[in-house]
Amino acid sequence: MNKFLFADLDDSLFQSREKCPAGAVLQPAAFLKDGAPISFSTPRQRAFLALMQGGMTVIPATARNLNAFQRVDIAFDSYAILNYGGVILLPDGTADAGWLDLMRAEMAAALSGLQEIMAIMDAYAESCGFEARARLIEDFDIPFYVVMKDPEKRSARLAQIDREAVAPWVAAAGKDFSIHRNGNNLAVLPHALNKARAVQHLCERLKQEHGEILTFGLGDSKSDARFMAACDYAIVPSGSQLARLTVETL
Repeated sequence: MNKFLFADLDDSLFQSREKCPAGAVLQPAAFLKDGAPISFSTPRQRAFLALMQGGMTVIPATARNLNAFQRVDIAFDSYAILNYGGVILLPDGTADAGWLDLMRAEMAAALSGLQEIMAIMDAYAESCGFEARARLIEDFDIPFYVVMKDPEKRSARLAQIDREAVAPWVAAAGKDFSIHRNGNNLAVLPHALNKARAVQHLCERLKQEHGEILTFGLGDSKSDARFMAACDYAIVPSGSQLARLTVETL
């Protein structure tokens, strides 16, 4: 039986230097546009990845867009899920055209809402004297979601913006959006955009190609839980947001 691991990348297979354990022998794993290393893997992460790649096919399931994914220094040779599930790359590196057409139509319907919450987030941040500003993340000429990061990496500021501005908007009647907040990352996504949906779509395709399959999901954040639940088994890094909400609270 063919085995597949759907793997989140950031904070699962690598992370920023400040999140790495002291004294660990680090290797650059992802880079900025100017070539400077921005994310690093530990020996345990590299050993885990080698173990997984030795026994199954690893399929990234990441929030990264195509450009950011191409700056990850890990060799993947199958499908890939990008933009929280908005883009599926085929093994040859091209985008799944049918999936892209579906997402283009659904994200067009969500665009006005994304623009509205961007304005709300920026207005609230400005009123508080915060320098953070919301950005609309686009890829393949499709607007997918809104994200805000604090320039000084003060997550408490993002928590305040979430609590006072974003959550009330999302909770309002007719708002078909969800919130993802983890560390210095506050994102608002249309419900139609989620990794679980892309994972389920790919699983059906893989079954057509290989017959019965065995699937694993790896993720660190609360937002990863849905796509991990779509797999046969779930793998959670210790010390992660998802671990704190689940196994480390027992």
